[in-house]
Amino acid sequence: MIEVRHLNKSFGSLKALTDINFKIGEGEMVALIGASGSGKSTLMRHLSGLTAADKGSGSLSVGGGRIQSDGRLAGRIRALRSRIGVVFQQFNLVGRLNVHTNVLLGALGRTPLWKSLFLAFPRRDRQMAGEALARVGIAQTAWQRASTLSGGQQQRAAIARALVQNARVLLADEPIASLDPESSRRVMDLLHSLNRNERLTVVVSLHQVDYALKYCPRTIALNQGRVVYDGPSRDLSPARLKDIYGAAGEDLFQDQLPLPARPVLSGQITAARKAA
Repeated sequence: MIEVRHLNKSFGSLKALTDINFKIGEGEMVALIGASGSGKSTLMRHLSGLTAADKGSGSLSVGGGRIQSDGRLAGRIRALRSRIGVVFQQFNLVGRLNVHTNVLLGALGRTPLWKSLFLAFPRRDRQMAGEALARVGIAQTAWQRASTLSGGQQQRAAIARALVQNARVLLADEPIASLDPESSRRVMDLLHSLNRNERLTVVVSLHQVDYALKYCPRTIALNQGRVVYDGPSRDLSPARLKDIYGAAGEDLFQDQLPLPARPVLSGQITAARKAA
C-alpha cells in the first residue's frame, strides 16, 4: 500500500531525510517514532503528497499511485491526495462551522468547485458524513460548532472527515500530542478499530513508544532523518531505545500505559473498558 525508495530531503545544508526505504502492506498499522527533530513530520508530509523530495531523489507510491519520483510531485497529485486521509496534531477543523459540515469537507476532492463554494454537497455525501460521525462515536455533536468540542472529540471529527474521503490509507501525524491520556487512549482505540475491522492501512507518528507497543504490531524508528529500526514493536525495549537514541531514548517511554505482551485487539480493549 505504501512504498518508499531512496527518499532524501534537505533544507539548505540541513539533511532532514537520508535514503529512506520501506514498504507497508495493505491493512497494516505502523507506528513512526522518534525524538523531536528526527524527521517524522517531514516524512509524513512526503507520504501525504504535500512536499517534494530532493531533486534526483527516489520514489514514493501510495495505494498503487506514484506520488512523486526524482524530486517531482506527480502531475495528478490532487487526485492522488484524495485517496489519502490525513489527521493532524492540531485537528485543522473550521471552528465556526458545525461538526457535520467539517466532516463533509472530506468530500471536496470529488465535488465540483462551484458546489463546494456554496457547501452544496450531494445527499449521499451528507449521509456519509452522518454515518462517519456515528462510526467515530460523536454523532450527537453533528450540529455543534467545531470550536465547542473537546480536543479528543475534535480529533475524532478529523478522523471522520478522512473516512468521508473514502481513503484506504490514513496518516495520523502526532494525533495525540495535544490530548490528555484518556482522550489519547480513545483516539488510539478508534484508529486501532478502523485498522482491525475495516482493513484501513494506518501510519501513526508518535513521540511515546508506549502507544506503539500497545496498538501497532510494527514500528519504524527514525533518528536524525534515518531509519534506525524497522520491525516488531514488541522488540523495542528501553535498553534497545537507549542504544539507538542515547539518553533521549528515555523520553520515549512515558510509563502512561500498562504495556501488554502483544498488541491489544479491539475486543480486549472493550473488555478492559467494561472492567474499569
